Amino acid sequence: MKLLLTSGGITNGTIKNALADLIGKPFSETSLAFIPTAADVEDHDKSWLVNDLNNCKNLGLKLLDIVDISALSKEQWEPRLQSADILFFGGGNTFHLMYWINKSGLAKKLPGLLKTKVYVGLSAGSMVAGKTISLSDSKKLYYEDIKGYQGEKVLGFVDFQIRPHLNSPHFPDVQEKKLRKLAKNAKEKVYAIDDNMAIKVVDCKVEVVGEGKYLILNSK
Repeated sequence: MKLLLTSGGITNGTIKNALADLIGKPFSETSLAFIPTAADVEDHDKSWLVNDLNNCKNLGLKLLDIVDISALSKEQWEPRLQSADILFFGGGNTFHLMYWINKSGLAKKLPGLLKTKVYVGLSAGSMVAGKTISLSDSKKLYYEDIKGYQGEKVLGFVDFQIRPHLNSPHFPDVQEKKLRKLAKNAKEKVYAIDDNMAIKVVDCKVEVVGEGKYLILNSK
């Protein structure tokens, strides 16, 4: 399984190169399906979502599709994801995204799809790939209302938690001091990454890549 778990998406050349390495062919020959479902319940300005899509567009892809799994039937979204080389799960509300990954039936399909495709996560899209979202629930690091999904169990593609937006002015609680305190209650390792970092995963090999800062908490 190949994953690129980001905080802010494809924000610099190092992350772009990591993605190119994972797909193993030129971007001009690559199709990307962007899943914006996590953003559906976010209020107010959506310029950040447009910026995320622009960063994907600037890769020079053969095809950039937008596939909202909450708005389409399985008969509609499944062939479009099947035809993509990259499944890109965008940011927004983590709980809403996980609710629709389960409700749509995508959770059961993803392991099979990812035998031949690359999973890219951005913020919420990265968090749902982790072991759990326990730090995002009662502690409200990201000020999310729980919309639909009530649990902490997520896809479990990796055996750690992902904390995006380290040191971001938009998420003032995602700072080292508070994260170290909260992580003491977590059972697994926690990777906290800023918007210029990503976690590259190939099968069981984990590598932190990018041009920013990160923390590894609960490291044995």
